[in-house]
Amino acid sequence: MPKTTNPLLKKSGPSTNMILSIVVVVAAIVIIGGVLLFTAGRGGQNDQAGNGAPAPAPGADLSAVVAHPDSNALLEAPDGKVTVAEFLDFQCPSCWSYYTGVTKNIEQEFAGRITFVNRNFPITGAHPLAEPAAKAAEAAGQQGKYKEMYHALYDDYRAWAVSADGQNVSDDQQRANTLFTQYAQQIGLDVNKFRADLDSPVVAQRIEKDKADAEAAGVEGTPTFFINGHKWEPGKDAKTYGDVAAQLRDRLNQELAR
Repeated sequence: MPKTTNPLLKKSGPSTNMILSIVVVVAAIVIIGGVLLFTAGRGGQNDQAGNGAPAPAPGADLSAVVAHPDSNALLEAPDGKVTVAEFLDFQCPSCWSYYTGVTKNIEQEFAGRITFVNRNFPITGAHPLAEPAAKAAEAAGQQGKYKEMYHALYDDYRAWAVSADGQNVSDDQQRANTLFTQYAQQIGLDVNKFRADLDSPVVAQRIEKDKADAEAAGVEGTPTFFINGHKWEPGKDAKTYGDVAAQLRDRLNQELAR
């Protein structure tokens, strides 16, 4: 399984739990208040996996690696002109903050204009419920409702992903599984099939394929974005998630105008 370090907070001393606690608490405060100052260096990425895979050539077009016809799509554009691929970890606090502050709005604004696909990159060393959550999303996808489960997982993130004391990421799989089943019921899934698919080879293979593609694309942390096969990161002048959303919006409009 991938090893985990934090590319934003490369400092000696604090434990992983302490770092994750700080990230979760800060993210919660920021989303309520509407402002988050980024830590310098990696444009908001929170967790890193030391997979040791060779980096792709600079400027390489990785379209064939980061998105496939059967990738889970939040948006699909008829012309296929612009494709955004996000590698994510459902329990990653930074992924959740990006969802609430950036991608949820982009999804609404660019519906019908871009294709936006999600790929799994659970960093299990830091996030014990990341892979179970990925399985829940993929199991929902087997019934054509990946998008609905994706939104349920992030909209109710603190209920399953954060510990009861609100200070750390949770490792309570029983609580998470109960909530995942509730989400399945709420979005209209066949719950018996959903439960069976959670541990099916098909779901496991999809997650493993996503992780393999992430490594081939040089993905080191989550969230990581590609636009038309090229890695995209916000500029260093992005100080809030509003700034990041504006930069991403500008880039997408540039690609659409080509």
